[in-house]
Amino acid sequence: MQDTPSQKTVLLIGASRGLGLAMAEELLKRGYRVIATGRAASTERLQHLANACAGSLEVETVDITIPGQIAALRGRLEGRRVDVLFVNAGVKNDDRETLADVSTEEFVRVMVTNSLSPMRVIHAFQDLVPPTGTIGVMSSGQGSITNATNANYEVYRGSKAALNMFMRTFAARSASYPRSLLLMAPGWVQTDMGGPAARLTIEESIPNLVNTIEAYEGRAGFHYLDYLGRAVPW
Repeated sequence: MQDTPSQKTVLLIGASRGLGLAMAEELLKRGYRVIATGRAASTERLQHLANACAGSLEVETVDITIPGQIAALRGRLEGRRVDVLFVNAGVKNDDRETLADVSTEEFVRVMVTNSLSPMRVIHAFQDLVPPTGTIGVMSSGQGSITNATNANYEVYRGSKAALNMFMRTFAARSASYPRSLLLMAPGWVQTDMGGPAARLTIEESIPNLVNTIEAYEGRAGFHYLDYLGRAVPW
């Protein structure tokens, strides 16, 4: 499927549920063409949304922890223009686990999913994004070292802090390219991951987060922002 010249395209990685699915819905409401991905056997809700969207939503299957699947998706999208590349991927371990008792396997799972894999996607797809485009990734306020004033969620926090560092070094390596590079913190949101006690609803977070992404269109440089566009301290 080819993009129409007047319609901007968003490649949204990790959109089968929660914040990613809500982002897909919000972007479609605003008139974007959306290419949304989920892992195999998890795209049912995206498919239902695509059926109701008259061709504005394409659904692709990819597990970004498997490099071969990233490469295959990149091949399928060869020649496409992506105005916004946004990676929303995240898992967490048991909230009660600390670095003292988390298993090596679980630590690796969280770090590979939250830190390494998003950067592999960005490196693979960055050349589809024009100089006026945006590359963003869903981080978290939990990735802020400045704000780490308690010991909760330390494995998850460490994975997001690592992601922040990797995006910062990517920005330094890409300093000659005038794209907008965004680390987005959606706030503590009532999703399967955030839990029912979270401070924000999806409706309070995601439309504002998309507003912020749109506000930074064409603003070159690297920005670590919350859903309301406020700078998050490193």
